[in-house]
Amino acid sequence: MAPRYIGGSVLAALVKQHPEYDITVLLRNVPDTFTSQYSNVKILRGDFDDTALIADTASKADIVIHNGNSKHEPSIKAHIDGLLRNSTPSSPRFLIRLSGTGAIADWADSSYYGEKNPRVWNDIHDIGQLTSLPDTALHRNIEKIVQKAAVDHGDRLKCAIICSGEVYGPGKGPGRAQSQLVPLFCDEIINNTKRAFYTQSGGNARSWVHIDDLVAVYIKLGEAAAAGGGNADWGHGYYFTATQEVSQLDFATAIGRILKKHGVIEYEEPVQLPLDDIWKTAQKSKWRYTGIYAFACNTRTVSERARKVLGYEPKAPSLFDCLEEDVLAAVRRGA
Repeated sequence: MAPRYIGGSVLAALVKQHPEYDITVLLRNVPDTFTSQYSNVKILRGDFDDTALIADTASKADIVIHNGNSKHEPSIKAHIDGLLRNSTPSSPRFLIRLSGTGAIADWADSSYYGEKNPRVWNDIHDIGQLTSLPDTALHRNIEKIVQKAAVDHGDRLKCAIICSGEVYGPGKGPGRAQSQLVPLFCDEIINNTKRAFYTQSGGNARSWVHIDDLVAVYIKLGEAAAAGGGNADWGHGYYFTATQEVSQLDFATAIGRILKKHGVIEYEEPVQLPLDDIWKTAQKSKWRYTGIYAFACNTRTVSERARKVLGYEPKAPSLFDCLEEDVLAAVRRGA
């Protein structure tokens, strides 16, 4: 776990709610205030390429929370290898891995670019499909490794995957304070289009969750793991966390209004862009689908498992209640 947006917020909550936990974090760079904020947290200096160090440290842990690079296979394999070294059926180890709704996003199918896809994914009823997604799905390489470990060693390694959706709200940790989509959209508006935008009807919809509600799922899973598994689902424990769904048109309308209100852009009404122009957005990314993925596709999910087995009850304010604060933070950062 590293102190970026999600990892840092999870760390802050764990330290506050469970001071009795013995916590170690992997850090490439240690923030200036880290040791004063978290004096009882052990620091492991390194990065995801330090696989021997990761495996050795994981072998001494009961629970690993992995929030890092979704494409870095050696690090997740090292965590699994380390956890298995000292695990037994009577004393299993636990791996909680962050994924994202990019796994079920329809970016590869142009049928619904800019339109609402009727497909809504449920983390209980669709578990068979979720655990057999094509290799082209985002995050699939890591999810396959975790799922195989859960099948091969399920008696002594308990795995869960948290699939966050788009996240909003201020981070609570010492690292990055914002998620990605709001700053990305603001950056595109301010430095390129000069207007909020959508494509086609703008009906394409995304699932969203406040950082505090997402962290609550982590805490509940961590508590279940600390209790030997608790009532949580492991192995095929796939957890969506979404609390609401917002269309690109509504998202663009709200952000346009905020940016106009604060004098950042001249016109608040969003404009409809042709698909060809959407392909040209997010040019800083190396992945050619980034603009399509961010502004034209669907990630529609229902979070049922966490509510059923963990007692998850989202309590945070809605996206639109928090959006002005998030937008202004992105502007201040130089979006």
